[in-house]
Amino acid sequence: MESILDSLQEIQVIALAGVLILLFIWESLHPFYAYFTESFKDRGKHVFRNLVIGAINGLLVSVIFVGLWLSASVWAEGNRFGIMHWLQDATGLPLWAHAAGAILLLDFWTYAWHRMNHEIPFFWRFHSVHHSDNKMDVTTASRFHLGEIFFSSIFRIPLIALFGVYLWELVLYEIVMFAVVQFHHANVGLPEKYDRILRTIIVTPNMHRVHHSRWQPETDSNYSSLFSIWDRLARTFRLNPKPETIKLGLEQFDSEEDQTVKGMFKTPVKNPARDES
Repeated sequence: MESILDSLQEIQVIALAGVLILLFIWESLHPFYAYFTESFKDRGKHVFRNLVIGAINGLLVSVIFVGLWLSASVWAEGNRFGIMHWLQDATGLPLWAHAAGAILLLDFWTYAWHRMNHEIPFFWRFHSVHHSDNKMDVTTASRFHLGEIFFSSIFRIPLIALFGVYLWELVLYEIVMFAVVQFHHANVGLPEKYDRILRTIIVTPNMHRVHHSRWQPETDSNYSSLFSIWDRLARTFRLNPKPETIKLGLEQFDSEEDQTVKGMFKTPVKNPARDES
């Protein structure tokens, strides 16, 4: 079982590293915002800081939580517990339909969790690290406070069992979802006509740029990570007809110190909860 888990993790790392490199090249050749056109050094610092945060989070998940997720998945399968296992046993659901259902359930939870991070002041303290990036690019997809990753990983343990998710379904979802997350954070100049077509199904750069706006009515919209349907169903979908005018980041965290790895770790302590501001 450990060898299977190691193989799945290896596939996930290789796939997502490949997507990151391709998007990094794309945004270098054809950027949407001109953040770093005059300073390669500034871009290097930005990339380094975000990827260091991402690596620390990845280490936490690998060492502590992957084994717990595996245990929850194996227990649910062995006891035929969870929504998708119940449906499979009751209807003879084929494997592809089981996987599709599991992915939809996981993606709905990701939407709900993201929205909770905006609406619950305690969680916003941690999530604001992600939103404080005023030069959003593909590496912003990895920029999350360790506290947010810890809480999201804890919640996932019972949900994996409740949803009846096979481990390979979780890994497949993680690969596809995070590839799309990297895509919609990337500073790529995707023409609007293509963005419009893609966002009928998935979250796109122009859709997610609205979410990273400093203006709170825009920040509190577009919570979806993979499929855009959740925002449409929950009426949290929002577009800005001039995405190039959107100012990204959080005003109170524009200083150089706040953008360092140390500053990001300190953000939850410095950041007033939303109901206190």
